[in-house]
Amino acid sequence: MTLITDSESIGVCESSYTPEEERRIVTELNNEAEADLKEGNLYFVISNRWYTRWQRFVGLLTEEFRSGEPSEVTRPGPIDNHDIIDSESDASDPQLRMMLEEGVDYTLVPQEVWRKLVKWYKGGPPVPRKLISQGFYTKSFSVEVYLLCLTLTDSRDESTTIIRLSKQASIGQLYEMVCAGKGVAKEKARIWDYFEKKKSVLLDPSSEQSVEEAGLQFNQDILLEVDGSASSQFVMSLAENELAMVPLEPMRSDAMDIVRGGGTLSNGHSNGFKFSFFGRNTFKDDVSSRTFGKGEKRGLGGLQNLGNTCFMNSTLQCLAHTPPIVEYFLQDYRSDINAKNPLGMRGELAIAFGELLRKLWSSGQNTVAPRAFKTKLARFAPQFSGYNQHDSQEMLAFLLDGLHEDLNKVKRKPYIEAKDSDGRPDDEVAEEKWKYHKARNDSVIVDVFQGQYKSTLVCPDCGKISITFDPFMYLSLPLPSSRTRSMTVTVFYGDGSHLPMPYTVTVPKDGSCRDLSNALGTACCLDNDESLLLAEVYDHKVFKYYENPRELLNGIKDNEHIVAYRFKQMHKGPGKVKLEILHGEQEKSSDRGPKCFGTPLVTYINKEPLSGTDIATSISGLLSPLRRVHMSCVVNSGNENGHVPDESSRSILSRDTETEDNDRELSLSLLRDYYSFNLQPLESDSVVNPGSVTKVLVKWNEKEHEKYDSSYLNDLPKVHKNVLAKKTMQEGISLFSCLEAFLAEEPLGPDDMWYCPGCKEHRQANKKLDLWKLPDILVFHLKRFTYSRYFKNKIDTLVNFHIHDLDLSKYVKNEDGQSYLYELYAISNHYGGLGGGHYTAYAKLMDETKWYNFDDSRVSAVNESEIKTSAAYVLFYQRVKSDSETSDMKMD
Repeated sequence: MTLITDSESIGVCESSYTPEEERRIVTELNNEAEADLKEGNLYFVISNRWYTRWQRFVGLLTEEFRSGEPSEVTRPGPIDNHDIIDSESDASDPQLRMMLEEGVDYTLVPQEVWRKLVKWYKGGPPVPRKLISQGFYTKSFSVEVYLLCLTLTDSRDESTTIIRLSKQASIGQLYEMVCAGKGVAKEKARIWDYFEKKKSVLLDPSSEQSVEEAGLQFNQDILLEVDGSASSQFVMSLAENELAMVPLEPMRSDAMDIVRGGGTLSNGHSNGFKFSFFGRNTFKDDVSSRTFGKGEKRGLGGLQNLGNTCFMNSTLQCLAHTPPIVEYFLQDYRSDINAKNPLGMRGELAIAFGELLRKLWSSGQNTVAPRAFKTKLARFAPQFSGYNQHDSQEMLAFLLDGLHEDLNKVKRKPYIEAKDSDGRPDDEVAEEKWKYHKARNDSVIVDVFQGQYKSTLVCPDCGKISITFDPFMYLSLPLPSSRTRSMTVTVFYGDGSHLPMPYTVTVPKDGSCRDLSNALGTACCLDNDESLLLAEVYDHKVFKYYENPRELLNGIKDNEHIVAYRFKQMHKGPGKVKLEILHGEQEKSSDRGPKCFGTPLVTYINKEPLSGTDIATSISGLLSPLRRVHMSCVVNSGNENGHVPDESSRSILSRDTETEDNDRELSLSLLRDYYSFNLQPLESDSVVNPGSVTKVLVKWNEKEHEKYDSSYLNDLPKVHKNVLAKKTMQEGISLFSCLEAFLAEEPLGPDDMWYCPGCKEHRQANKKLDLWKLPDILVFHLKRFTYSRYFKNKIDTLVNFHIHDLDLSKYVKNEDGQSYLYELYAISNHYGGLGGGHYTAYAKLMDETKWYNFDDSRVSAVNESEIKTSAAYVLFYQRVKSDSETSDMKMD
């Protein structure tokens, strides 16, 4: 038997660390870095090709062949980053290749993790990057993987130089960098924003504004003038021209003329605009100067991929084919801009979106490069900056919210005190809440996209009912198969009274360890005075105990091995500590220590000095159910379960044996060092001072295998065995079943407790949602992606949705007599996995019945029968107005 302490090994050469130890050290360092995020922290970029090899080696990533057998893993060689380094960059200053994707091409590790990996494996080259804080009004941390690259043109000799600096660097720092590199005095230098080789804005050398806030984009040109004449230079001030450059044309009638295929504007010019809000002729930059014939289709322009921006292009195309949005942004909307809304983006996001929409509807079938919009998006939503792939639904949510705040007609939001329903009729309370909402939020986005749902909370203790009515912008529907997961856990008895038994239970996917313990307790008929201790077993050792009942289950992967140790409360009382029993056997052809096998057993012992005999007695009790049954024992004992009477109480260290085969004692050792297997023999008179966890190794030989059936310790099942199966159209789930799962009553999570005004306590109340008011444009988000700290997953289940005549009347609780019949007009699709996935869009041209596939810059016609696929991710529906509603609108 060997004692293992919790402390890290001392005096062991790092080059001899085992994979398990490397895994533990890196995990701890990652956790420490995550807990201490601050601007300026260093991270290093590592080739994902090398890093995944290391993950497989240490057991953080497992792969299987088609046969189901685990693939062979070997220790990786030196770190090799050359596959992510631009071969043309300077070897002393290596630069990353463009458009790399995190998690696919590279991985980011904290500085301390990098140091450990380099110490263990050598190699490189190092690519350090700093943690920065981004965002206009909501700050968030991110690693600046790609520095801002600017092309500096020196007006004196027309020479060009590449400047690389952080997006967070100020304009003043840009001046210092340029002047130092060119040997120019700062007071004599003038640096211009030289977008498209044209002077637009003179950059102020005393400005603390960041280069990102100044609108400088990746690979953009800047111009250096020395001793230039400032009198002839036109300085464009954003503050002075804050709404003056919004184009007045086209007005409402002309906007719809463009939508429906009209050729020219009322002023006789072609469908392009000469000015933009930002002082640049962005329409001239991106739109062909060609004129269009009377009947030529609009709205078929593609969007150029700027580097993993397919998620953005998919969302933009869906909105660009939303009829009320197109009509709104192709007319004069300047009076709605709310430049002073602290929750908005000073109107800049709405202007950028409006300009882009006009380009798409005035470009015929040409491709538009959404550079200006991408710059504004990155400024106000830094999570979408860079070249990583993102989520189209998250992009949609931010964009709709941002457009609403920029276009909110309410300049001063009134304070309105919330009132309780107090038993009043639902329709009265709902209407009151909607009026309050509109008094503070009045925009085209609210008018078009927002609906209202009823939320009912019921206290499980006092029965108090709370009813609220809240607005929504879209509905995120769970796929019924994704709400729960099956988990197989093997239960071991901590007192050795029964054999281990695996149980398969169903738990919420976003549930906690408490949910798993409760489900297991029901399955194994846990008594009131008993409890379960959950643990992960890795490499025949306990890798982790799940002792926090609130820890989420999504951190447990399907290929892991989870066990539960069952104890009576008296065994776990105060003054008790854990005793882990590991199993090992000596390999015949090896001079190394024993090799572990099977599953560790766990029990509790007193936290006081114990003798070897005391520990051996505890182990004897745990092993007793595994004792093999001999026929003579069964006949003589008459014991139906085959156990030898009083055998479990016999100390396995006792030398006074009277059995027929002269039982010999088991060889026991304390583990003093868990990773190097530093063993200390445990004798009867040995004195052990238990720590928080005392680990003992039982050395098995042929005699022990004859006496005990170790098969019960092996064959530990995985949490879940995936069975891959593709669903046909008939096997797909319906959109209605997803909606019903969203509306189903369910208890709140343990981290989302409700404060009950009746009990005056936080309770895990039951929550029920109902639809009350539906918008003209109804967006369904299908929750195909699940995320956790350790893994990501995509559900490719086919959702069978209506294209025509989606009738939601029975789901709307408000009896207002309106028709809730919807027609599908756009879909945001996601193909492939999370790492290398790709977004496209299907959209139907307004006033047409024909569908088109928008795949970045490629646009092609598609049959309606082909648009219903398992790639459908976000569905856009438009409400069909009843005859009476249409008549009322015409009268208005």
